[in-house]
Order: sequence, then C-alpha cells, then structure tokens
Amino acid sequence: MSFLDDDRPKKPTVHEIGSDLSMLSVDELDSRIKLLKEEIARLEAEKERKDAGRRAADSFFRS
Repeated sequence: MSFLDDDRPKKPTVHEIGSDLSMLSVDELDSRIKLLKEEIARLEAEKERKDAGRRAADSFFRS
C-alpha cells in the first residue's frame, strides 16, 4: 500500500479574500484564479438574471 500524497483525496480549493499568498505555489495560485473567475461568472449571471427581472417589472408598470 502506498502512502504518497497523490493517493490522498485533495482538499477542495478555497480562497479567503485578503489572505497571504506568499506561501502558495504557482499551481495553487492558478487554481485560486480559476475558482475566482468561475465565481465572478456565477455572480455576473445572477446579476443579469436579476436585472432582467427588474427591467421586465419596470416595463410592466410603465405601461
């Protein structure tokens, strides 16, 4: 049985805004950048959904 780090389940990448980045590897930084870009896309999609709902309501009440 092997006890190499590669055999263990990896912890999910998480990021805390403002955390110290100096001890992270380039791969860890890349993972966090990817995670944050995905979160930004999710936030933008939700914002657009809500903006569309607001525009529809404004249009309905202005008629």
